[in-house]
Amino acid sequence: MTPDLTLSPSAAQRIKAIGASEGHPVMLRVAVEGGGCSGFQYQFDLVQAAEPDDLRVELDGAAAIVDEMSLVLLKGSVIDFVDELAGAEFRIRNPNAKTSCGCGVSFSI
Repeated sequence: MTPDLTLSPSAAQRIKAIGASEGHPVMLRVAVEGGGCSGFQYQFDLVQAAEPDDLRVELDGAAAIVDEMSLVLLKGSVIDFVDELAGAEFRIRNPNAKTSCGCGVSFSI
């Protein structure tokens, strides 16, 4: 478990709800990759198992996992879930991001 990254209550609730609808527990994999309009972009995926080098973040029985390389760019961030008029999605509140694109998926450090 890592204190460098946290899961919001709304993200934890959504991960558990997805697992319940699929009939088995899932984890949210969060990664950072090069690309996007600002230099880096967030990738989200639902998985059933972690890789050996993944770091785990848990809250209220829900889990997110992140690889060590991505954690460097996510240090101090919060994994959140928002449900707004424009849509529902997982988001990263990253204090390291200097700029981000309009959709919030890509950022620069």
